[in-house]
Amino acid sequence: MVLVFAFLIIGATYASYALLGVTTDTGTMFSASLDWKKRSDEMGRLFPQKQDQLVAVIDAALPEEAQQTALALAAKLRDDHAHFNYVTTPQTDPYLVRNGLMFLDPKALERVLNTTITAQPFLSELAADPSGRGLFNALNLIALGISQGQADLGPFHAALDGFATTLQHSVSGTPEPLSWERLLAGDLADLGGKYQFVVTQPKLDYDSFQPGGAASDAIRNAASSLPFVQSGRAHVHITGDTQIADEEFATVAEGMVAGLLGSLVLVSLWLILAVHTWRIIIPIIITLVSGLLLTTGFAAIVVGKLNLISVAFAILFVGIAVDFAIQFSVRFRAQALPDGSSPGLLDALEQTGNETGHQILVAAMATSAGFLAFTPTAFVGVAQLGLIAGFGMLFAFICTLTLLPALLRLFRPTSGHGKIGFAFARPVDVAIRHHRKPILGVFVVIALVGVALIPRLTFDADPLHTKNPKSEGMVTLGMLMSEPQYSPYTVDVLMPNLDQAATMSDKLSGLPMVHDALWLGSLVPADQKDKLPLIQDAANIMLPTLLVSNPAPAPDADALRTAAAKTAAALGGVMDKLPADDPLRRIQSALAHLSQADDQRVLATNEALVRFLPMQLNMLRDMLQVKPVAISDVPAQLAHDYLLPDGRALVEVHPTKDMKGNRALHTYVGEIQKVAPMAAGSAIDIVQSAATMVHAFVTAAAAAIVMIAIILAVALRKLLDTALVLAPLLLSALMTVILIIVVPEQLNFANIIALPLLLGVGVSFNIYFVMNWRAGIKLPLSSPTARAVLFSALTTGTAFGSLAASHHPGTASMGRLLLLSLACTLVATLVFVPALLPKRPIDEE
Repeated sequence: MVLVFAFLIIGATYASYALLGVTTDTGTMFSASLDWKKRSDEMGRLFPQKQDQLVAVIDAALPEEAQQTALALAAKLRDDHAHFNYVTTPQTDPYLVRNGLMFLDPKALERVLNTTITAQPFLSELAADPSGRGLFNALNLIALGISQGQADLGPFHAALDGFATTLQHSVSGTPEPLSWERLLAGDLADLGGKYQFVVTQPKLDYDSFQPGGAASDAIRNAASSLPFVQSGRAHVHITGDTQIADEEFATVAEGMVAGLLGSLVLVSLWLILAVHTWRIIIPIIITLVSGLLLTTGFAAIVVGKLNLISVAFAILFVGIAVDFAIQFSVRFRAQALPDGSSPGLLDALEQTGNETGHQILVAAMATSAGFLAFTPTAFVGVAQLGLIAGFGMLFAFICTLTLLPALLRLFRPTSGHGKIGFAFARPVDVAIRHHRKPILGVFVVIALVGVALIPRLTFDADPLHTKNPKSEGMVTLGMLMSEPQYSPYTVDVLMPNLDQAATMSDKLSGLPMVHDALWLGSLVPADQKDKLPLIQDAANIMLPTLLVSNPAPAPDADALRTAAAKTAAALGGVMDKLPADDPLRRIQSALAHLSQADDQRVLATNEALVRFLPMQLNMLRDMLQVKPVAISDVPAQLAHDYLLPDGRALVEVHPTKDMKGNRALHTYVGEIQKVAPMAAGSAIDIVQSAATMVHAFVTAAAAAIVMIAIILAVALRKLLDTALVLAPLLLSALMTVILIIVVPEQLNFANIIALPLLLGVGVSFNIYFVMNWRAGIKLPLSSPTARAVLFSALTTGTAFGSLAASHHPGTASMGRLLLLSLACTLVATLVFVPALLPKRPIDEE
């Protein structure tokens, strides 16, 4: 028998190695035949550039530093064809930059243009000499205006204050670059968001546990060589669906080895306490491992690729199969001849088989039926889990009744120890039988409370809530989610043409929970007839002085010192006309010190002051030369995100605020679906997947109970006995509902496997007690069966406890809910079942 299993295990192991894979794609957990899943998959097919993205988010002290870091990083990554399919910097697209002024609303545009026109004399000096010398000469004009009483510096107070701070830092030996974008635009500089993005689509290596890991490392290596990153002025963070999926494996694996070792130590302890000898413990472990390997080989052949839920079949198998093995082994140790002596090994094995074989068979069949009931559902994740675990229970039964006895025959443990139950539980048995009616009354009340709380159960299908919030991808995503345009809860609506897309965008934009509904026309500035004349008027004033054919050459240190001294003297002459807190006072003092500084400090100051000036002047020239634009002018690289070759047009919707709560998310999706029933997108996927999961579990749970009831009715042949097994099963489920609400513990797609496990473990424990009662066994809590049930529960609970200690929120929630459901099952089996069993004449009072 051992040789037969050795060959089977070798075959199963080879099949697992050759055929079995794992995917972190949560999209594979639902049937492709579902309407919402079809729309989601179709969107992925039509817009592949939006799938599997890896996004570098640049956070810098100044907007220019972020922009230059993004451009430099993108340039490096574009040359890396080994790791990336494409690399883009959407915010630096020339079309968007050139039309930047026209994307402002009219009031903001007037504000910027007025400030720019007022600063025209100042900017003309800088255009002619874009250096510290030109800047100091421009300050001379301010001093002249003050002396003549013609300078209104109110609008420039914030800009001069920022300039004064930069100048002081530079003179003191700690130079910091000056942001000309903020100097000219003020708070409007951050209107498009404070971050810059480099969006990539990596080449994924599916043979690795982290398919995008090599691309992520490439981004980090490229970023580490950039000047602003090295100086600490800019930081590059990585997020995107690829990064978050990769971190899933890393987080799950974190601490797994230590948890597994600790779990094995505790499991070994429980087995020692249960059966007292290594000659039985080793056969139990070998039997468990053999059954698990056979089940894994079955999964490799039948399923091929596991998902994030079906990968947990090993937990379910060990949690229930260990019960079969412990039941057999504890009963084996308890065998005794009528005269109280110990039987021989073979006789003890035969008696144990006669006593437990039919009980384990019924338990295995009922448990298997409970799991298999999930197989036909559209929730593929649990359907796979049900299929694998369902057949796994049959493998566990076969191993327990064939391999385990064969191993016990080889290891030759001492056979038969008579009474091996819990003698101390005898008074508890008697007390429960004496007070069974009050006890049953308490459980009836508990059951009614559980029924009343069922409507309060909610299901959170948001995959982001099961991920480690401290991982880089999730931390970075959290940084972005305060801005609606970066929200991951988007909705996509595909319309037949651009005209209908425009109409749909208008309808969706008016919804209370919608921040914006972008379509291709959103890339064309609105109100151009009103804005263009304003910009052209400003251009007529500004461009003649900004378009300088031969700007002055860069000055040396002596020229800078001379200019600084001249300006300090000019400002010193108007100090009496300046308020005490005027930033020009600080500027004058700093320039006076600069005029006496060494060459290194003077040149460093010049670099800090005007490093970003040429870039800003070029942007201003481009934006002032803007022309009318139409949809046809939108570049192809931007248009292909919203327009398909066949003319169909996409409308992309973003919510008004964070969608962290289920209620807000459902309201947001509900509003949109009333207007656009055929919408798709991540927000739709989350809401619809939750509905699919709930429907699958309700349907499967009902089918499982019916199938289990049929199996029990056939095996037990009495309606009462069948009800005695099912009643505690339903009670444990209702008690679990109470704990989920009270603790509280949120149901999600990671911990939902606790529910089929509840069916499996609960029906097994209950069958043993009811069938023992049918066989005339008295005092169930002091019997070997109770000992086996308790240590089986402790062994299973230890495995679940290691999950609960995981750093991965989804895995930890799975462990917690498994522990809660196991505790409820144990209470129902050890307290409710003894009270529920009808009295017989043979019962002791």
